[in-house]
Amino acid sequence: MGTSPAYQVEFADITAAATLLEGVALRTPLSPSQDLAAKVGGPVWLKCENLQRTGSFKIRGAYVRMHALSAAERTAGVVAASAGNHGQGVALAAKLLKIPATVFMPRLAALPKVAATRSHGADVWLTGDTLDEALAEAAEFADRTGAVFVHPFDHPLVVAGQGTVGLEVCAQAPDVRTVLVPTGGGGLIAGVAAAARELAPAAKVVGVQAAEFAAWPASLIAGHPVRITAKPTIADGIAVPRPGEVPFALISGLVDEMLTVSEDALARALLHCLERAKQVVEPAGVAGVAALLNNPSRFEPPVVCVLSGGNIDPLLLLHVIQHGLAATGRYLSIRVRLVDRPGVLAEVLGLVAEHGCNVLDVEHSRISGALALGEVEVALRLETRGLRHQAEVLEALEASGHHVISA
Repeated sequence: MGTSPAYQVEFADITAAATLLEGVALRTPLSPSQDLAAKVGGPVWLKCENLQRTGSFKIRGAYVRMHALSAAERTAGVVAASAGNHGQGVALAAKLLKIPATVFMPRLAALPKVAATRSHGADVWLTGDTLDEALAEAAEFADRTGAVFVHPFDHPLVVAGQGTVGLEVCAQAPDVRTVLVPTGGGGLIAGVAAAARELAPAAKVVGVQAAEFAAWPASLIAGHPVRITAKPTIADGIAVPRPGEVPFALISGLVDEMLTVSEDALARALLHCLERAKQVVEPAGVAGVAALLNNPSRFEPPVVCVLSGGNIDPLLLLHVIQHGLAATGRYLSIRVRLVDRPGVLAEVLGLVAEHGCNVLDVEHSRISGALALGEVEVALRLETRGLRHQAEVLEALEASGHHVISA
């Protein structure tokens, strides 16, 4: 994507941030994934920032930025806007540094994230429907009160703090060849790429965005940050409509590729992390895993996937798990048209049972304009073992003379 960016964050800034963060941010583990390694054909590691204090990497950049404030600025306090993770990082950093903090969050922000931000002592205000609206309120508050606005990604000290993730990755996996990083505004991947340039120059750094909210591809083509009109995404942690100016200079020169993944891919990746890696990760945090699952042969091992955060509303987790199960062939919803005679429904259910399906729901209907006289329609929702198993069940139903009209 280019070779000579105007560097605004030096390697020395990142190492200084690492020293500052000792005893503040955790050195999160690098966890091996045997299942992903088998798909890639070489080692795959998960960098577990979901286990970081406040549940994401954001404490790193927030603390480094706020530590540099003057005495007068600390007295005036700080203000931030966040969908959740940045707010928690700012709130905890403010608590540790004894700085008053105000955080503006969208009205529909996940309740656990709101509660967690307040638990660190920040004054939380819910405003607007989007992060952009919360950002506007935070900027107005800063102008009105003199509080220092702590940007979630567009500041050199924030990028330097996030870059300490890259320092740890290179120390924990010195032979790394690919680093997959969830990407929103760009602070994390910019810092990781700056660290990898010095410590692992042979490694490719790859950003991953939700396809429904991907501002980076258009920005990189344009040669400057551009604002996009986005669609809703489950990956709210990387749902940023315009990349940052500071990260852009680094990313355009140091990041090798910027990929996008679908909502289905994010749901599958979240389910994979939960089932196979025993890691609770939010949808934004599994973007790198989603890209790897989409095309394992694309990435040279050893691969490190950064799990950037684990703050997920339990209700959303339930929804995403269900979506992920459906996307991986674990749920099958079908309608079957049958002859209306005694025992036919039992035959269908018996056939389903013979093929190892668990029946979750049955709906039996005789009333429909689409039905002929003497026909009934049965809607079944089944638990299956994957896409191949689903195909076997559908084939068995058709072979037995039962007309499957939708699946």
